[in-house]
Amino acid sequence: MESVAALGEPHEAGEIPMTPTNPDGLDLSALAECISPQFLRENFILPLSFAPDHLIVAMAPPVDQTLVEALVLASGRRVTVQTLDKGRIGAQMMRLFSDQPEDAAQPDGEDDVERLADLASEAPVVRLVSHLIEEAVRLGASDIHIEPFPDRLAVRLRIDGVLRDLPSPPFSFARAAVSRIKILANLNIAERRLPQDGRVSQLVLGHALDLRVSTMPTVHGESAVIRLLDRSADVRHLSGLGLRSEDEDALRRVMDAPNGMVLVTGPTGSGKTTTLYTALSLIDAGRRKVLTIEDPVEYHMARVNQVQVRPQIGLSFAAVLRSLMRQDPDVIMVGEMRDAETADIAVHASLTGHLVLSTLHTNSAAGAITRLIDMGVEPFLLTSTLRLVIGQRLVRTLCPHCKYSRPPTAEEQHLLEPVPAVTLYQAAGCDACGGTGYKGRLGLFELMSLDSRLRRLTLERAGSDLIEAAAREAGMRSLWEDGIAKVRSGLTTLEEVRRVVDLS
Repeated sequence: MESVAALGEPHEAGEIPMTPTNPDGLDLSALAECISPQFLRENFILPLSFAPDHLIVAMAPPVDQTLVEALVLASGRRVTVQTLDKGRIGAQMMRLFSDQPEDAAQPDGEDDVERLADLASEAPVVRLVSHLIEEAVRLGASDIHIEPFPDRLAVRLRIDGVLRDLPSPPFSFARAAVSRIKILANLNIAERRLPQDGRVSQLVLGHALDLRVSTMPTVHGESAVIRLLDRSADVRHLSGLGLRSEDEDALRRVMDAPNGMVLVTGPTGSGKTTTLYTALSLIDAGRRKVLTIEDPVEYHMARVNQVQVRPQIGLSFAAVLRSLMRQDPDVIMVGEMRDAETADIAVHASLTGHLVLSTLHTNSAAGAITRLIDMGVEPFLLTSTLRLVIGQRLVRTLCPHCKYSRPPTAEEQHLLEPVPAVTLYQAAGCDACGGTGYKGRLGLFELMSLDSRLRRLTLERAGSDLIEAAAREAGMRSLWEDGIAKVRSGLTTLEEVRRVVDLS
């Protein structure tokens, strides 16, 4: 498919060509099967000719290429655009659409489920949803966002942690596209008043994907988010995470220990699960039995027994963890400590000779101790079991093809103090990185090992500020300090570090 904007001489109103097979005018019913008359009216797009392989439209200058791309996607045809005065377009549209309903492609009512299912199964809608998923895989996106607004249907991809807009499909596709996604995920298309969650497995462009679908009713219609989990992706090597060599050594030592607890902390989307999988890859699963409890299972690992939780049938983290203790494990990975019961079982498992790995939603490594105490874990149990806490964030890495160096500004130099003047690198943007200036991500880390002073502060139920200060005095490098080191190395920018690290 190609999109052509032919900016030639505008036609006079009476000279506008029509479909050759219907000289009295366009067959709008055929056109409406893929492009809504409402979309054409709202965007002042006048159809001139509609052939099996070619669509010709008139638009007022300047031509909006986003709309042209939407027409190509919706129609599945080559599109040619001719410019015409907006007043002439309006006059012709009034004549052309005078007998048309407000939206020939829109379901008539809330209960018209059969009509909605038919629309969701039509080729343009199927092609649109398939194209979005394929484009997301091609660009390495983690999520697809489909959001209806009063004037358009917004489609965005989360790439390297940041949302990026795609050309908007015709607004008339909103309900049908979301319904298509719900059908794929085996959700109820008749229910548009309540949020729904589902999942589906697909093979897309050679990638075995788990698609996790979430829909949410909004004032302008249903919004849908698709999370893409690539089950065919390989577990990262330890050197690819972004850890310092001394931090890598510390992690290796802990993973060789026969018991204890290792926690990875950070907000959603900070790469905690990837770090856990990488840590598990350091274990010789041939000599030690490794069991995991996950939601969902994101990577499949050789010789590792992985369990997918299913809360709807009572298979929760805590329930599986209790049963796993009778499976004679050496190493247990719990995807997330979500409640007091899971935390309590995990702590007691580490006390009884097991190495336990898990994640916790806190903003810093030091915050993990206070969070567990707040969840009801006794401080004396933590001092006996907690070996290492890893705090982390993800930053985008600069594109090696287009980054350029520059001196820091006065404000940046102030933030870099007491680091002496350095050369900073800036994102420029090129074809290799999609014009963003960034390509891929790496982690910022802080690793906190419990020494005698930290154990004493834990027993005293000290706050996270005191615990963090003591850890830094013992040699822990903070997230901010690790970020500055990566800025100085030319791996990322100061703006990226400031985006993900809270300096308050």
